[in-house]
Amino acid sequence: MLAMLRALSVFAFLSLIAGCSTAQPAAGDNWIGFTETGQASYYSDKFQNRKTASGAIYKHELHTAAHKKLPFGSKVKVTNRKSGKSVVVTINDRGPFVKGRIIDLSKSAFSQIGSTSSGLINVKIEVLR
Repeated sequence: MLAMLRALSVFAFLSLIAGCSTAQPAAGDNWIGFTETGQASYYSDKFQNRKTASGAIYKHELHTAAHKKLPFGSKVKVTNRKSGKSVVVTINDRGPFVKGRIIDLSKSAFSQIGSTSSGLINVKIEVLR
């Protein structure tokens, strides 16, 4: 009887874990064309050479970004809605977790489409692949 209870407990635990999976669709067809509008921010200097959620090391000079849900490796076109300037970045981190912000760009990527002195810009993002 005790063995049966243990087996049921293990089964229930494994079922619970499987139901709580945070797996996301792989970068691919189900995200291509996804668009979103909101504010973009950029990484402060304190994040230089720190590990991102994907395990990559953050570098200001690389065109990378953080998004709450898009799969790591996604290529995203980020367009400044005021100037029309755009940059393509690779998602390798999670965030930003501030209301209204949809993407956190590397400093160099942000500089391609706006002035870092502004801190925030209104953007449209589109998943390319």
